[in-house]
Amino acid sequence: MNKKGMISKQKKETNKEINRRDFISKSALLGAGMAVAPLAFANDKKTSIENLLKSPSINEGKRMLGTLEVSPIGLGCMSMKSGSYNPPRENKDMIPVIRGAVDLGVTFFDTAEVYGPFTDEDLVGEALAPVREQVVIASKFGFDLTSGQRGGRNSKPEFIKQAVEGMLKRLRTDRIDLLYLHRLDPNVPVEDVAGTVKELIKEGKALHFGLSEVSPSTIRRAHAVQTVAAVQSEYSMIQRALENQVIDTCGELGIGFVPWGAVNRGFLGDKFNEYSRFSDDSRFAAVPYFAPEAIKAHMEVLILVREWARKKNATPAQISLAWVLAQKPFIVPIPGTTKLHHVKENQGALSISFTHRELKEFRDALEKIPLVGVRGPETALVDQ
Repeated sequence: MNKKGMISKQKKETNKEINRRDFISKSALLGAGMAVAPLAFANDKKTSIENLLKSPSINEGKRMLGTLEVSPIGLGCMSMKSGSYNPPRENKDMIPVIRGAVDLGVTFFDTAEVYGPFTDEDLVGEALAPVREQVVIASKFGFDLTSGQRGGRNSKPEFIKQAVEGMLKRLRTDRIDLLYLHRLDPNVPVEDVAGTVKELIKEGKALHFGLSEVSPSTIRRAHAVQTVAAVQSEYSMIQRALENQVIDTCGELGIGFVPWGAVNRGFLGDKFNEYSRFSDDSRFAAVPYFAPEAIKAHMEVLILVREWARKKNATPAQISLAWVLAQKPFIVPIPGTTKLHHVKENQGALSISFTHRELKEFRDALEKIPLVGVRGPETALVDQ
């Protein structure tokens, strides 16, 4: 190599080292920014998470629900013991799944007193007790369970306080990290619910407040009384009603959005096909988008997901989760499963990224596919 070539090579190596140091320096600054983010939220409730976290890469390895830090993908525990979609599993079989999820990096676990009722909280409490300080536990109140079975909605202040005492015992903890209103009680103003949770937060029995299946106006009313950390609702490529103002309201107010059903109850994980049918006693049979004509129509969505899975060397479930994650940096899906290998598969979605052009291409294709049996956009503006 001549002298000119050697100088050029040295120059490239120097530039490469400078770029590497610059990258490390920027990464450190981003990390420092994340460390102070909770203070920013505490000082300015109107600060939008979306503005602070404009790139999901800034928040690699964690996401924020308000000021609550969680793993980008949580674990929904409903199907483990409630018998909702499958026969209740034994604790001895589910505890390794939950603990295995912790080992895989999951820190966010979702349950509710109505699951069972009560049995799912018992399971989650037993499974997470040895690692309690490493995880975030979310649970929900809002149904009258005094008979031991699910009754009507009840969010009277005394019922909320009674519910939380039961939660604390079953979950073997001294606080609920994220306490959700499961469904709005039409007989109790949401301001009263928010005020009661505010008292529980002052007592240290709850740390953050969440809402589930509520309208933008209800979110704002509750948030004015007690800061809302997260809103939970069904959201996937097929069920997109919440794109009508709910998700944007969360972004505006600095609230996290927690989708359940991000894999469309298994459909977008390639679990079913156009020949799938369900018995009358199956929960799936009561879901409008699992009617035969709906499944047939939505096969086009599944075909699209399969195509992207091939492009990204991923599974359909991973593509479905990665798409949801890519919509906003404050979205934290909570796919449910009873199998540890599915938890591991779901975590693989975190390594999948989409360019802006790819997301537009994906969205354009999705919007050409007619959907059947799903919620209309107008339903997002009404409490469910």
